[in-house]
Amino acid sequence: MLQIHFHIRQSMKGYSQRVVFILCLHERTDEEGSGSFALIIIPSLLALSTLIVLSQIIWRFARKRLPSQTSSDPTNENGEPVTLNTESGPVQDSLGPWEIPSQCILEGVEVFQIGRYGPICKGQLKQENQSTAVVIKTLKDRSNQHDAKEFVDMVLFHAAISKHENIVKMLYCQTQRTPMYLVLEASIPGNLLHFLWSLREGRPDKLQAFSERSVYTVAKQAAAGLDYLYSYHRILHGDVAARNMLIDSGFSVKVSGLNLAFKSRQTKTANKELQADVPVKWQSPERIMGVPVTDRSDVWSFGILLYELITLGSPPYPDLEPSEVLPHTLVHYRIKRPENCGAPLYDLFKYCCMWNFKDRPVYSGVMRLLDSYIHLADTKALCSEQPIDICEYKRKAGLS
Repeated sequence: MLQIHFHIRQSMKGYSQRVVFILCLHERTDEEGSGSFALIIIPSLLALSTLIVLSQIIWRFARKRLPSQTSSDPTNENGEPVTLNTESGPVQDSLGPWEIPSQCILEGVEVFQIGRYGPICKGQLKQENQSTAVVIKTLKDRSNQHDAKEFVDMVLFHAAISKHENIVKMLYCQTQRTPMYLVLEASIPGNLLHFLWSLREGRPDKLQAFSERSVYTVAKQAAAGLDYLYSYHRILHGDVAARNMLIDSGFSVKVSGLNLAFKSRQTKTANKELQADVPVKWQSPERIMGVPVTDRSDVWSFGILLYELITLGSPPYPDLEPSEVLPHTLVHYRIKRPENCGAPLYDLFKYCCMWNFKDRPVYSGVMRLLDSYIHLADTKALCSEQPIDICEYKRKAGLS
């Protein structure tokens, strides 16, 4: 009996392995036949043993590198809520300064509508004997991991763009524990469209008189906020309208309604489902026809905003049904010059609503024109004898 011992030593990450192969070959009477047999079998066994050892090493290394799987189900098998793990190093570092301090108290919180992620509330933020009106966007209970992550991304989005005076201001957030929420500064009276409607009811005494010159002031601030979004962040608002602007008692305006802008930022393209929620009367021709939009597409909508301002919130294209807008714009239809609208303001409106998007101004150009013509604007308070019928307005405006 001929016994051959092979010792193979392999070490990896602090451990060693000894592989011993014992080959027992029966002695043959023919010495030449025995030599040939050994020359074939011995190298084969050496190669096989080496492959086995290497495969074990690679498998153990791969198992250490495999990530652990987590479930996106918000509840366990017993129906009990599980902790949402949305924190990460960069996120925690970015939102750390925004986390609401323990000395801040939210009082008088009331739900006024349901948003994409959960209830949207109004309330008062109390801090150091000061009280501030706020809007609180919350993440609904038992949300899954995907919604929680998207909510945190939305908070990060607001934190990034909240540095301009004409953008709705983020105050605080709570993302490192539940319940998660985002605190935004509120404006009083608030929604610009509702404010314009209130002026129709003979209540301009609540604020200073709103005149054509006020239209210039408000429009310039809206243009400044929209210009900041695009110039500094390459963000298209996507739904420029009076209903998505906020106004306070000093006619200070802040751009709001940034849901479409956030979703477009997330997907790097305009979301068709969200675009469907934008009434056709505010959409540029290229957008209606499905052509890729640009910043000038928002400028078209800004022209419609000018019309809303000077008419105290009338629906655009009042003599057209929503389904008739595109056929008429194809033949270069123009909205008629509203009452109390000076020629310079009407010219700016037409300039913003040029058929070819390349012929429209950029926001910086819009602001320069508003500055140039404001001294020509009338200072008499705007008025309208026709109150707004909400149902009729929604039908005419094409709002769902």
